[in-house]
Amino acid sequence: MDFIGADCAFDAADAVIFGAPYDSTTSFRPGTRFGPSAVRSESFGIETYSPYQRKDLAEDARVHDAGDLELPFGAPDRALEAIEAKAAEILDAGKVPVLLGGEHLVTLGAVRAAAKRFPGLRIIHFDAHADLREDYLGVRLSHACVMRRCHDILGDGRIWQFGIRSGTRDEFAFMESGHVKTEPFSAETLSSLSFPEAPPVYLTVDLDVLDPSEFPGTGTQEAGGMRFADLLARLLDVFARFNVVAFDNVELSPSLDPSGRSTALACKLLREELLALRRRG
Repeated sequence: MDFIGADCAFDAADAVIFGAPYDSTTSFRPGTRFGPSAVRSESFGIETYSPYQRKDLAEDARVHDAGDLELPFGAPDRALEAIEAKAAEILDAGKVPVLLGGEHLVTLGAVRAAAKRFPGLRIIHFDAHADLREDYLGVRLSHACVMRRCHDILGDGRIWQFGIRSGTRDEFAFMESGHVKTEPFSAETLSSLSFPEAPPVYLTVDLDVLDPSEFPGTGTQEAGGMRFADLLARLLDVFARFNVVAFDNVELSPSLDPSGRSTALACKLLREELLALRRRG
């Protein structure tokens, strides 16, 4: 089953969705492996038309859904290799990879591929958690460490974080030392973010950046989060002003929200992101 409106052939597509149903390093409540399939099936509860952007996913975008990867649980290094290979295949074809998680560690595989193709890559990161630990219980490949591993690739000053409201003392010290640019609690400064050139940007959205009152279907909830309308406005701004070459939405755990409202929100957000994406030249 494809995401609604994402029925374009691969060769004709501008963007390609693929799922990484992986949650082997989840530190609290698991279930994000079911996120990609839930987003596809529940997408048929929304329209392809966006009244926010006055565009229709079936008519005004060219999106291919490549389905889910088969990933080896318990072997994060091999799972990341498979994700990197798929993202590289999509990038090599001149298209935008759209990764559906899965836990946040899956982002690392796609970032590896994007950084190899685009040496000047930046990351814009929305999340409740800093994800900057050097390790989690001695493990360096963990969803709690994903942004630290991305920093290992990109270096200082190339990761911007928004909405962060949870982390260790060491993580906040790492932020405050200037290794990454972080706006805790909100994304008010995003509107003033600019680059002297137009570098390629990887956008990663951990859906727990949203407040649990709107998005309870995630494994590690954090009170005090963003509202859907604010997050949508910020993401539309990112797509309008920056050269987004790949993006992901991660950490939906549908079984943790029997009401289904978290999955419905994730579907709507993905529709808007796909419609906001600049068409490749």
